[in-house]
Amino acid sequence: MNINKFKENSVFILSLFLTLVFIVWGAFFTDNLTLVTNAVYNGSIDYLGWVYLGSTLFFVIFSIYLLFSKYGNIRLGRKNEEPDFSTGSWLAMLFGAGMGIGIVYWSVAEPVTHYTTPPYGKGFTVDAADTAMKFTFFHWGLHPWAIYTVIGLALAFFQYNKRLPASISSAFYPILGDKIYGPIGKTIDILSIFATVFGIATSLGLGAMQITSGMHAIFGIPDSLLIQLVVIIVGTVLFIISINTGLERGIKYLSNAAIILSLVIMVLILFVGPALTVIKVFFHTTGLYISDFLHMSLRLNPFGGGEWIASWTLFYWAWWIAWAPFVGMFIARVSKGRTIREFVVGVLIFPTLGTCLWMSVFGGSALEIVQAAGNHELAKQIAENVNLSIFTFFDRLPLSSLLSIIGFAVIAIYYITVADTATFVLGMLSEGGTLNPSNKIKMTWGVIQSAVAAVLLIAGGLDVLQTASIAAALPFAIILVFMCFSLLKGLESEIEIYRGKKRSVQHS
Repeated sequence: MNINKFKENSVFILSLFLTLVFIVWGAFFTDNLTLVTNAVYNGSIDYLGWVYLGSTLFFVIFSIYLLFSKYGNIRLGRKNEEPDFSTGSWLAMLFGAGMGIGIVYWSVAEPVTHYTTPPYGKGFTVDAADTAMKFTFFHWGLHPWAIYTVIGLALAFFQYNKRLPASISSAFYPILGDKIYGPIGKTIDILSIFATVFGIATSLGLGAMQITSGMHAIFGIPDSLLIQLVVIIVGTVLFIISINTGLERGIKYLSNAAIILSLVIMVLILFVGPALTVIKVFFHTTGLYISDFLHMSLRLNPFGGGEWIASWTLFYWAWWIAWAPFVGMFIARVSKGRTIREFVVGVLIFPTLGTCLWMSVFGGSALEIVQAAGNHELAKQIAENVNLSIFTFFDRLPLSSLLSIIGFAVIAIYYITVADTATFVLGMLSEGGTLNPSNKIKMTWGVIQSAVAAVLLIAGGLDVLQTASIAAALPFAIILVFMCFSLLKGLESEIEIYRGKKRSVQHS
């Protein structure tokens, strides 16, 4: 390969090389990787946890500021450009990419776990149930969606309004200028690809474990490593087929199907479950969430008892930041034609409400059931086996078989959707920011991320990989803060251009 060809493909080649090195490290030297990643992760959480708290709260404040600012009417793209997707499909795609499997995976397990071992107070009490739902709203509400709002909006603005490549480095043009095309910009893009591959591979591994648990619960199929690997192989074949149908068909149809099935299962639970409790939980917990928002956002417990915060809140904030390059890039890709105000409402406000409603339906119903059971064993069973938690919950409801089958379908579709959107984003980043990457590159990344998940499942290294992905989130949190200031500079220049054109028209 000549030097010019290498320079042209350097982001793809170096990203692929680093990925393969990490696969070998995780597969053959798992103990060493565990030692290193745990040291980095624990150090970042213990000494710099305040960076995660401060930056994520800043992203919420910054996003709300943009919603009401003078920049709200700026359109992502040309002045009269229409959106590429209907509002329903747009919301479905960004919700599937932003939460996907995670919201199904934790919707029962997290509230019940907090109910058994709350961050403060005694477990298995009414106060513990309130606290459990409040922190579940907190972990899945405004903060993660604000992270996605910031990076998605910055990427969309510089792609469509400044005509820069669809890459993470483009968002820093007002700060770096043409250096985004040099080593600094390429380094940012390589790190973004690296974080995306391993963040998605972890989700695919966890998703395969939950799908296998569901198959065992519904069909009696053995819950074994072999079946998990078969799930990954079958899932890979399915999302590669979807890849070849394009963004306007494959991902859009899958996202719409996932949202429709999710709504069906929510309605069914409301119909057969404690509907009145769910309504009360939604309103009551929303009040608790709003009233304690600042306290939870900055809570560190410096004089002791911070272990819970480290293992839950800080873990989540780091995890959302680790996902930010992938989710932000995809949201930017499907948001052309939206105004900034529409974008913030669609990416921050609407998904937060939808997520809190989902958690009220699943978490609120689960807490009602474990309290009605009159013993602590059911709650402990759900909290200790996260993979099976949602199916254990379904078993306690009427129409349990139907709910389990639909729930299984939702998990499977989200699994394929996340893998599909990830390969699309990786293709964009690898091919210099093209909005329509080649199927060859997308398929390459699709196979690689599935291989990473499979290899680390075999090696027992998924926990290590998850820790490594989160440890890498700390520098990216700082990068996102600078991205906000870069976006402000870009938006201000856009306003100046608009004012200049307006003056020209007035004087002509």
